[in-house]
Amino acid sequence: MAATWRGRGLALREWADQVAREFPARLAMAVFAAVISVFTLLLMPPFATASGERAPFADALFTATSAVCITGLVVVDTGEYWSDYGRVVIITGIKVGGLGVMVIASLLGMAVSRRIGLTQRLLTASETKTSRLGEVGALVRLIIVTSTTIEAIIALVLLPRFLALGDSVGDAVWHSVFYGISAFNNAGFVPTTEGLEPYAADWLVIVPIGIGVLIGSLGFPVIHNMLVTRREGRRWVRSWSLHTKLTMATSLALVAAAMVLIGAMEWTNERTLGPQELGHRLLSIFFTAINPRSGGFSTLDTGEMRQETWLVTDALMFVGGGSASTAGGIKVTTLAIMLLAIVAEARGDRDTEVFGRRLPRDTLRLSIAVVFMGATAVLVSCIALLEITEFELSRVLFEVISAFATVGLSTGITPLLPDPAKYWLCALMFLGRVGIISVLGAIALRDRRRIVRFPEERPIIG
Repeated sequence: MAATWRGRGLALREWADQVAREFPARLAMAVFAAVISVFTLLLMPPFATASGERAPFADALFTATSAVCITGLVVVDTGEYWSDYGRVVIITGIKVGGLGVMVIASLLGMAVSRRIGLTQRLLTASETKTSRLGEVGALVRLIIVTSTTIEAIIALVLLPRFLALGDSVGDAVWHSVFYGISAFNNAGFVPTTEGLEPYAADWLVIVPIGIGVLIGSLGFPVIHNMLVTRREGRRWVRSWSLHTKLTMATSLALVAAAMVLIGAMEWTNERTLGPQELGHRLLSIFFTAINPRSGGFSTLDTGEMRQETWLVTDALMFVGGGSASTAGGIKVTTLAIMLLAIVAEARGDRDTEVFGRRLPRDTLRLSIAVVFMGATAVLVSCIALLEITEFELSRVLFEVISAFATVGLSTGITPLLPDPAKYWLCALMFLGRVGIISVLGAIALRDRRRIVRFPEERPIIG
């Protein structure tokens, strides 16, 4: 009997590995839809709410989608509305969703890499030092261990501070674990009604959470590449892969630009930074600059920010974080490739080059596809929500991009949305988290080779 069960388990594992390699896009959509359904059902019982009343289906679905898609938008107060059981379900959904994003994105990368030529595969393996990641099981285990370790480190750093601030041991452990998971997974959920406002000027709470958000937004390939090169004792930065260098350079540039722009626009705003002391202001600017790229936490009232700041935040949210990360958006490497292509075109260069490497032309085509599909999803969703609700365009645009990029920041209109708008945002969060990745994987895997090619003719551009 034991041998029979082991045989069935081995056959099931082989089948799962085959599906993951051959149909990764379909697998991503199906798995995330199933997981969201499960967590919606887990939030439906009366004991999931603090009042003991059954949560409306729209609210349970929205919360489950936001948690599994690691977004952070909420239609009810997480700390007040849900019971302890409900909050455990939410943080579990965040953990499962975060792992799912990294695993599925990495599997799609593996699937695509199997379709490229032998020479390019050997060069890629040599460059990234990830040739051992060809086994699905080993990849999943490595992602689970890496992410859980980082979350645990964040929690251990926060624990002494929460204890020093007067939390009981149980509350301090719960808050530390919750923020550790929520920060690394860029979820933006908070376990209490007050959120991070009581700690807005506390460097020992805000900085670890901010760094956790930043690390989570880099992506598993970047984290793994940095750890491997560091462990092997090679020249660290010089030995990074091209993807790691692009992600790090673009991410740091975006954080610096965001700090300058948000600080300049909100410095005299009496409803945000204006009343704060210098040290508190600098901390708020740092934290506010990091979180629009998918973190979703906030120590300032987003609804009281100036509309210029909303527009800058819209742009940062749309870009998002690194590929195969818990962050959303079109990804920083997409932005970097588009900018590099523009510079190359302006200089009249035939090739797009960076860090001593030439970028393949198909990466630019994929980048254009990402930006176009993302912009289209935002445009259509804005039109739909303007028809469904009575809110102004600036607030609707902010909410739509926050949902699509799985950020979780809001100007305050989320709890006021009617059920049809909630369902639309659920679909948008699902699309932003899984759909774009899956569609791109399907596009990358469709490598049609044609014997007959049409004559080339250049149209007028511009």
